[in-house]
Amino acid sequence: MIHKSTIDAVFETARLEEVIGDFVLLKKAGSNFKGLSPFSDERTPSFMVSPVKQIWKDFSSGKGGNVVAFLMEHEHFTYPEAIKYLAKKYNIEFQETEQTDEQKEQANERESMYLVSEFANTFFQNSLLKTEQGKAIGLTYFKERGFTEETIKKFGLGYSPDVWDAFTAEAIKKGYQLDYLEKTGLTIVKEEKQFDRFKGRVMFPIQSMSGRVLGFGGRILTNEKKAAKYLNSPESDIYHKSKVLYGIYHAKQAIAKEDNCYLVEGYTDVIQFNQTGVTNVVSSSGTALTSDQIRLISRLTKNITVLFDSDAAGMRASLRGIDLILEQGMNVKVCSFPDGEDPDSFAKQNTLEELSSYLEENVQDFISFKASLLQQESKNDPIKRAELVRDMVTSISKIPDVIKREIYVKECSRIMDVSEDVLFDTLAQIRNVDVKEDRKQQKQHQKSLEVVKTEAHKQPKVNRQYVLERHIIKALLIYGVQEEEFEDLIMKESEDGELILEPEIHKIKVFEKIYLDLQDDEIEFTDQVFKDIYTILIEELNQVDEFKIDSFINKIPPEIASEITEIMMREERYELHRWVDMEIHVKQKTDSVAEYVNNIILSLRGFLIDQKIKELSQEVKAQNLESNMNILEDIRDYQTLKKLLYRKLNRVI
Repeated sequence: MIHKSTIDAVFETARLEEVIGDFVLLKKAGSNFKGLSPFSDERTPSFMVSPVKQIWKDFSSGKGGNVVAFLMEHEHFTYPEAIKYLAKKYNIEFQETEQTDEQKEQANERESMYLVSEFANTFFQNSLLKTEQGKAIGLTYFKERGFTEETIKKFGLGYSPDVWDAFTAEAIKKGYQLDYLEKTGLTIVKEEKQFDRFKGRVMFPIQSMSGRVLGFGGRILTNEKKAAKYLNSPESDIYHKSKVLYGIYHAKQAIAKEDNCYLVEGYTDVIQFNQTGVTNVVSSSGTALTSDQIRLISRLTKNITVLFDSDAAGMRASLRGIDLILEQGMNVKVCSFPDGEDPDSFAKQNTLEELSSYLEENVQDFISFKASLLQQESKNDPIKRAELVRDMVTSISKIPDVIKREIYVKECSRIMDVSEDVLFDTLAQIRNVDVKEDRKQQKQHQKSLEVVKTEAHKQPKVNRQYVLERHIIKALLIYGVQEEEFEDLIMKESEDGELILEPEIHKIKVFEKIYLDLQDDEIEFTDQVFKDIYTILIEELNQVDEFKIDSFINKIPPEIASEITEIMMREERYELHRWVDMEIHVKQKTDSVAEYVNNIILSLRGFLIDQKIKELSQEVKAQNLESNMNILEDIRDYQTLKKLLYRKLNRVI
């Protein structure tokens, strides 16, 4: 169990925008931050972070909460894991009570696999740096590659001894279960025998965006023909190679800062670039690039620069990856290195200034690069040239944005000296749409960029009671324990027999004011979620002197926490004048809290009176004359009450 003092220190110290900023590219949006959802594939930002309230909301998936909730959702941490992560990030002393044997047995299976992977990482590093075999073989290899000891430690490079069960035996000795050693792929079990998967290899730990070890890549140093040069951990509950990028943990901040990500092929390319000083670089770890990997980058930047070596076959394979990047709506550029060079060797032989200059001067738009590469193959062959043009248009067809497609078609027309009309026709055929319809879409997009007189749109219908109930919840969340002077209206009968409202001022907490008024009017929430939130909120506010939203969210059911974050984060869907049209008045900067709360309650009363008048009016049609007289009398009373309420609200009926 984690000590309460540690949890309190974490919540007091952790800054939500800093933590989420390690995983998502955030941009300032007023007093909040905005970014692309890390939980869904989207191109328009709907992920909101509030530094003031210390809560976040993802409107595309509906998820939301505090800093711990984000780590639990995004990194699949358990609650203790999230607290540990934050304590480590902010250098907070982590205190916990000793776990019982029963608690250890109940440990999450994924966590057990993470622990095994962390142990393996430490074992391989110690083997590299502290054993004679590791120093003589593994360390010598890394130093021959030009890696400094600082770089080796930064990337956690290691060595797996050339002994059949060196790691497995040590892990079992330390109390790690063989079952988890096998599930992570670190140990291969055959009948009653077990041996190390990575025997005799130098090791590259593969980390998640948060720095957790997910798996390993191992390179053999002997010339065994039957053994693979590189060997990766097999797929497991914690390692999915199609969703992981090597180096992302070390590159994430630089990618966001530079607003660009360099994409290379291998582990050593990433490491050598980092050592030279270019840190916004990742690798697909020798596997074909996937959509999940591209989306991982898209959380940090919309710009990818693919770096090729001079190998022609490698270039052709990478071109397929470019189409996938374009399909995800990303901006892609490419850069190749001189003959005989790859990113690793080129970075090793050049200074940071030379490497940066080369990348800047030789980077090309993908369409120009593809043209120059494929033209070398087509030369003067008209058939191959036609195939080249179709190949280029096929790449353009992957781009989801119609405006970008049009710009690239024009660029392709210029480079290849082919008419735009022909290219547009080809594009439409490839995209399997009618040519006229495709042109129509292009014209519509062009018109959308022009300043035109817009027609009046029919406004969507607003559910006034839903909105007012939502405002009551919001008032409780923001001002619940705040004490205010309220002017209550006491209904009395004047000497003339008319109903009048007399003001009476008293000091009371906001939640008490709302609770008592709703009780007096016997008003119940019609929305079940709001009803649940209201019940929990009133109970909480009645027990605390200081109310913190992030702490409150942490101890309530996830579905209610998600709704609360949405209430706190969602911007109003309509302009202020639209609310006024619907007789829903929101708080202005000049309003006091008491005025705001009073307005909500009075507006809700007014709405319910309107509903009652409508109900009674419907009854008039179905009743006899004598009954009608009684109903009409009730309607007049309600209308009188409505006038008094509107007078208080300074509104005209």
